[in-house]
Amino acid sequence: MKIHYVHLVGRHALGAIFGLLLLLLAACGSNTGSTATATPIVPVNGFGGANNHGHSLIALPNNVLMLATHYGLFRSGDDGTTWREVAAGANEPMEGLMTTSLVNSSLDPQRLYVITQPATQNAKGTLGLYTSADGGLTWQLAIATQTIGSMYFVAPGNNSAEETYVYLPNEGPQGLKVSKDAGQHFSSTGTLPFSILGLLAIPGAPGQLIVYGNNGMAYSSDDGGHWKVISNITGAVFGMTTSGPHSPIYASGDAGIYTSNDGGKTFKLVYTQSSFGSLIASPLQTQLLYGKTGQAIYRSTNGGRTWTTLPPIKGNLQNLVPDLHNSALLYLSLSYPMEIYRLDQVNGQWTSLTPKA
Repeated sequence: MKIHYVHLVGRHALGAIFGLLLLLLAACGSNTGSTATATPIVPVNGFGGANNHGHSLIALPNNVLMLATHYGLFRSGDDGTTWREVAAGANEPMEGLMTTSLVNSSLDPQRLYVITQPATQNAKGTLGLYTSADGGLTWQLAIATQTIGSMYFVAPGNNSAEETYVYLPNEGPQGLKVSKDAGQHFSSTGTLPFSILGLLAIPGAPGQLIVYGNNGMAYSSDDGGHWKVISNITGAVFGMTTSGPHSPIYASGDAGIYTSNDGGKTFKLVYTQSSFGSLIASPLQTQLLYGKTGQAIYRSTNGGRTWTTLPPIKGNLQNLVPDLHNSALLYLSLSYPMEIYRLDQVNGQWTSLTPKA
C-alpha cells in the first residue's frame, strides 16, 4: 500500500511505521487470506459505514478526484461536490475488494492503476492490479495476484503512460517488476540494494528512478537495471515527492527533510527538527510543501526549510492532496468514518465534501 496513510512524526520512526503497516494489513485482511465479516454495513454517509477508511486520494486534471477506500473506489468530477462509486461495489468491477495503492501516470493522467485486496467474505472480483484509461470512469483487470504474486505498491513509470512498476516483498532483492503494457505483463529489474517502501520515477527524466526504504535511497539511470545507493542519508526514508519535471525532489526520513536539486543524484538535509510520514509537493509552486502527522498538517513555502501549522481539523487524518489548479486549495480525507474536506488557505476554512447517505 501506499505510504500516504502512515501518520508518524519524529526521528527513528521506521520501526513504528512497519509495526503500523502490519496492523493496518491485518485489520484490512490483506496478505493473510482473511476477509471482513458479513455484518451488514449501515451507511453513515455516501462513502458507506463508520468502519470505512481511505487508502489513497489523488487529484486529476479537469477537477477530478479519485478516492480508494476499504469499501469502494469513488470518483468526483467536480472538485468533490458530488461523488459516485465506480468500482468495488455491488455489480461493479472489483466487487467485494478493497482498493489500496492508487496512482496515475504523469505522462497521461487518464491512465490510472490500483491494487486490490479482499474486503468481504463474498468478494466476486479477481484480486490483482487494475487499470483505467479514462480517468477512473471504467476499470479492467490488468494482471491477477495469482499470476504475479502479492503486491505492496504500484508506481507509474516515466517512459510511457503504459509503463508501471510493482514491488513484491516476498521476492526480496528481485521484487521490483516493470510492465511496458499497462500491467498485463511484467519483467524483473535489477537487484535492489535493500527492501523498499516506495519508488519515484523522476518526471521528465525517462529511465531515472529513486527507491527508498529502511536503508535510505538508491538511484538508477537505466530503468532499474542497476542501482547506486545515495550517500549522506542517515537512517530510513519513508516518503518522497516532487512538483513535476525539472523540479526539486523532496524526501522525509528519520533525520528530517531532504532536498535534491540535481534530479535525485544527491540530496541535502535541510530540516532536522522533525519528519513527516506523508510529504507532498504542490504541482503549482516548486517550493511549496505539505507534511502531515496523525494530528496536524504543516506547510513550507521555502522547500522544507521552515514549517507552519495549518488550521486544525478533528478526525483521523488520512490522505492529503493539493489542488492542481489553485495553490490555496488542499484536500484531506478522514477515516472511521470516511470523510472528505477541502481547506481554503486564504480564509483558513475547512469545507466538508462528504456526500450524504
